[in-house]
Amino acid sequence: MVHTFSLLGQNIAVDVNSGAVHILDEITYHVLRQMEEAATPLDKIIAALGQYSPESISESYGELQELVAKGELFAPADYVDPAMAMIKNAPVKALCLHVSHDCNLRCKYCFAATGDFGTGRLLMDVETAKAAIDFVIARSGARRNIDVDFFGGEPLMAMDVVRETVAYARSREAECGKCFRFTITTNGVLLDDETIEYINREMDNCVLSLDGRREVNDRFRVSPNGKGSYDVIVPKFKKLVAGRGDKDFYLRGTFTHENLDFAEDVLAIADEGFQQISVEPVSAEENCDYALREEDLPAICAEYEKLAQIMKERHDFNFFHFNVDLTQGPCVIKRIRGCGAGCEYVAITPEGDIYPCHQFVGREEYKLGNVHQEGFNMEVSDQFAGLNIYTRKECGDCWAKFYCTGGCSASNLTVNGDIKTPNHIACEMERKRLECAIALKAAAAAASVAFSESNPSISLNASASGNTVRYAFC
Repeated sequence: MVHTFSLLGQNIAVDVNSGAVHILDEITYHVLRQMEEAATPLDKIIAALGQYSPESISESYGELQELVAKGELFAPADYVDPAMAMIKNAPVKALCLHVSHDCNLRCKYCFAATGDFGTGRLLMDVETAKAAIDFVIARSGARRNIDVDFFGGEPLMAMDVVRETVAYARSREAECGKCFRFTITTNGVLLDDETIEYINREMDNCVLSLDGRREVNDRFRVSPNGKGSYDVIVPKFKKLVAGRGDKDFYLRGTFTHENLDFAEDVLAIADEGFQQISVEPVSAEENCDYALREEDLPAICAEYEKLAQIMKERHDFNFFHFNVDLTQGPCVIKRIRGCGAGCEYVAITPEGDIYPCHQFVGREEYKLGNVHQEGFNMEVSDQFAGLNIYTRKECGDCWAKFYCTGGCSASNLTVNGDIKTPNHIACEMERKRLECAIALKAAAAAASVAFSESNPSISLNASASGNTVRYAFC
């Protein structure tokens, strides 16, 4: 399977099974688009492309057949055993720790029902937090590195619990042979100098919620009295980021049906001096006024392309959704089965209930257990362990499957009522984001390698080695 597209003034081909990416000149691009498979007869292509000479077509066809012979075009899929994608009793390696089911904002699009997940406003106690750490230590097996994300609601409302949880986890690292990595996600309202200093010292990553322009942010991200949060949080975020040093952070925003010009929000965040940015599509049921709709897709795709065009020239910020590694990609297993929610990754509520991820909280049919009790619901966990691009039939013919891995199970459930059936709108957005990401990488490569008559293509070549797909310039 080969996917072809034109973007940022480039003709690009992605060989799905090998992962190879090729930048092609005009005639070679058109020849490839006529090739339904590697064995497509040359005379058929010549007949279809009357605007080019047979000699030119033949030359381009020969170049493409060389790539076929190298396994970089129309590569077979038989280098991957689908059985490799099945997770069997995987160790839990990451927690989303809901220290707060309460929030000091009332964001109108909040999937968590303005912070309480529809279960009532509650803060986690220290005993439950420690039990959660004990749980992940016990279920992590031989895995050394464990990720814990302090989440909510608003986790700064339970900052004392955050501090004690970190201290407890650190106290158990040596005896258990573990290394904890902490993240905190915050709306920023409660940030002060002491908290900023603590976060910058103890948190390996922090996620800062900001939707972009003041008017966009303050339309949805409001306090209980309806007042916007922009002017309160931006100065605090700047102070926090200034003290991060080389530690990770990013600004995370949400776009909705009401701000389809979200590229302007990405730029507004960048213009405030923040280099790491993620502005993501809203998660919402179809009947919500702000939910993204099928008819929004052309505008959304155009906006991603607009942003990519800007980023081709502007290099002072990073947009999370345009990140794609064409020098050393993730292992084949990860490309097949995705995030690991429900088996390798779980969310834990203030009461200690265990769910596949934060977006499943409150859905009792997906509850996995409780940290105060023995047992882990393997029947539910196995449902998630079995999810991959082979068990999601809609993924079979999708060129982006090894990048996307079947999409978000929670989003699939929200839209389709089924964790296995991909969310069509989300799929279309993901494919466009990937095209933009690949095109930006291709533009950087093309800037250093000139086309010539003897060099009709530039290849960003991928070859399979064991369980790892590695990319390198040809």
